[in-house]
Amino acid sequence: LIMILLLTPVFVTVALAIWLEDRGPILYRQTRIGQNGVPFTFYKFRSMVPHADTLKAHLEDKNESTGPTFKMKQDPRITRVGRFIRKFSIDELPQFFNVLKGQISLVGPRPHLPHEVARYVLHERDRLKVKPGLVCLREVCGRSGISFERWVELDLMYIRCRSLKTD
Repeated sequence: LIMILLLTPVFVTVALAIWLEDRGPILYRQTRIGQNGVPFTFYKFRSMVPHADTLKAHLEDKNESTGPTFKMKQDPRITRVGRFIRKFSIDELPQFFNVLKGQISLVGPRPHLPHEVARYVLHERDRLKVKPGLVCLREVCGRSGISFERWVELDLMYIRCRSLKTD
């Protein structure tokens, strides 16, 4: 709650920039899978064009990620403001509301989309044993520059060794 209050000027500034760019929605809501496979609504500042989800089907062959996730370095759906807020992870700030609601913690494996979780192999499902987080080891160790397999490895290592000191 304190972080939300402190970040209010940033929230207002980013919201205004997103709205001024294309008059579209400010927040992006998406269903993600949380602890024990429970779905929840995940919040982000919108960093893509309003109809980005429908355009994704046309870009599937350009996926640069391994595993069930979709990543594309030069994704044409990302807006000008979106590039900036993603570069500094400002698009993630609305997830403090998910933390406040108890759906995610500050640190833990990042929550994935239902269709991505459906493609998990057995050991990858161990990520669902804990509450997902706003920040994970992958973001500290390489962000999008590491493979999905390494991402899962880091998440499972975090789950085994998690502590206040580790966080």
